[in-house]
Amino acid sequence: MNKSAKVKVYHGYGHTHNLVVYGHVFKYKPKTEQVYSNNIWVNIIHLLKLFILKPYPFVNVRLQFFNQTIYNKTEADGFFKFEWEAAHDVAAGWHFVKVEAIAADGTVLSTGEGKVFVPHITQYAFISDVDDTIMVSHSATIGRRLRELFIKNPRTRKTFPQAANHYQQLALSQTTADQPNPFFYVSSSEWNLYDYLVETFRFNKLPDGAFLLNTIKHWRDLIKTGKTGHEGKLLRVMRILDVFPNQKFIFFGDNSQQDPAIYTAIVEKYPQNIAAVYIRNIRAEKESETKALLQKVVAKGVHSCLFKTSDEAIQHSKTIGLII
Repeated sequence: MNKSAKVKVYHGYGHTHNLVVYGHVFKYKPKTEQVYSNNIWVNIIHLLKLFILKPYPFVNVRLQFFNQTIYNKTEADGFFKFEWEAAHDVAAGWHFVKVEAIAADGTVLSTGEGKVFVPHITQYAFISDVDDTIMVSHSATIGRRLRELFIKNPRTRKTFPQAANHYQQLALSQTTADQPNPFFYVSSSEWNLYDYLVETFRFNKLPDGAFLLNTIKHWRDLIKTGKTGHEGKLLRVMRILDVFPNQKFIFFGDNSQQDPAIYTAIVEKYPQNIAAVYIRNIRAEKESETKALLQKVVAKGVHSCLFKTSDEAIQHSKTIGLII
């Protein structure tokens, strides 16, 4: 095994006829085991390590899923995506996948393991933004955003009060604890922060789910973290809807950036697929603009809620019967 190569596999999702798994292959990536320290320098060093890496471009990758083997190649930034149809029906739940990076002579350079989530047949699925919807991030102000990243670790990052409680209740909406509704977390943050976000969500008891993040960045671009174009976010949301055409989606976002416009555009095109749109009112100066967009959502027969606190959102969910 070549220790200079590393395969990183992210949580995938899908169903028997359309399974999707993402990941990266790196030529170099430092060990980044998180120390949950209150020391700002320890946190800064850990964060910098997440952005020190060298992608492995155009290397062959091989995925193994049960008795299937699928081949692909990484892109210029080391990113790979597998999309395939299972040979047999796949039970609901989490399933392991193995991805190997393969040298030209057939040698296995590195191996990574991940999981793919196949939801139960439930009525609802949830797509949520992360920054300033679940986590306090100040994403519209780069200085404050970087301060949150640098001085906090995944267990000290603040989530909005009652946000986890709301999502936990929604995970059980019209279903049971052994068949929870699926959650997809779509963010403008980069794949560099994947493990960081997974641990923040786990620590704060948010529902497990699949993350869809943005193109990886290098350390020299750290100051631009979270600032990639929002058209990528629209495409990621649309892909999820394509994979699960029979479920009703509920969107969560905030009005610090483009969530209201993105979600409204999707509702106008696919109103039959969307049950509700929730927008956290982060920026008071955008309230009127946000309300105007949500009026278009309501005009399509879709519920909407502009809220400041998660308690308000919980009450709305009770009013429309999403939670009891």
